[in-house]
Amino acid sequence: MIELEVQDYYKGLPALDQVKINTLFARAVLEQRIPGKVYADSKEKPDAFYVVHPYGMSLVYGNATNPDIQRWLSDYITDKAEIRVHAEWLQGDPAGAWSERIDAVAAAHNSVLPGSGGVSQQDDQRAIQRNTRVNFRLDHEAYFAARAQFFKQDADLVRTGKEHFSAQAGSVVPRFFWRDEEHFLAEGIGYSILEDGRVVSTAFSSCSTADQLEIGIETGEASRGKGYAFTVCAALIDYCFDHHLEPVWACRLENQGSYHLAQKLGFRPSLTLPYYRLVHR
Repeated sequence: MIELEVQDYYKGLPALDQVKINTLFARAVLEQRIPGKVYADSKEKPDAFYVVHPYGMSLVYGNATNPDIQRWLSDYITDKAEIRVHAEWLQGDPAGAWSERIDAVAAAHNSVLPGSGGVSQQDDQRAIQRNTRVNFRLDHEAYFAARAQFFKQDADLVRTGKEHFSAQAGSVVPRFFWRDEEHFLAEGIGYSILEDGRVVSTAFSSCSTADQLEIGIETGEASRGKGYAFTVCAALIDYCFDHHLEPVWACRLENQGSYHLAQKLGFRPSLTLPYYRLVHR
């Protein structure tokens, strides 16, 4: 695999169009709306790609049969190649073809880890960990019924502006998905709840296309359990309806907070697939 020049990123789009799982983060990189990295098996006629979003999400897709690609993938995901700059969360399509290879690499890598003093391998940060990624679809009737019951009308709800862009604490926040506040204001959208003038909960477009918007959500730990996450997400879903966008939700099954919030909002699981946490030296 070689790293493609930015001007060649478009070559990954036709194959991405055939991928049926949620891939908005990969499309954002390929369309150069956010900086990332793209690797391919060939510059001239590529048919396998590895796309890395700066947040740490990655996607491998296309032809999984080339032995050279399999060797590169092994060196990359174990960080033997030492070209990754951080840990990643990796998914593949077709899932079966890629997961078979990743599982084999993970088993070999994890089997030679030195003893961890009783810490389970699933908690060992040196291990390649297999989790489950869940894609959802929104049940509109379920959403409207839930909105009537759970939306907090008295919340200090505002559209996320320049002054809020970097104010939300946490890991799933706008500043990690957009180049800067100007980029977010020009192409993104979000809603925040304020407490005493402080941003405590924000739902925002983490990725978007002409007809889809993926929801990112973060609520400060001290403000959880108050219904704020539901309310900011509902405001963003309403925005999607008003602008003819499909709201998209995906999360790790192991992230029970996000998983249950999605279902409370009316999203229903539609697809599960392997999701790998890749180590970084």
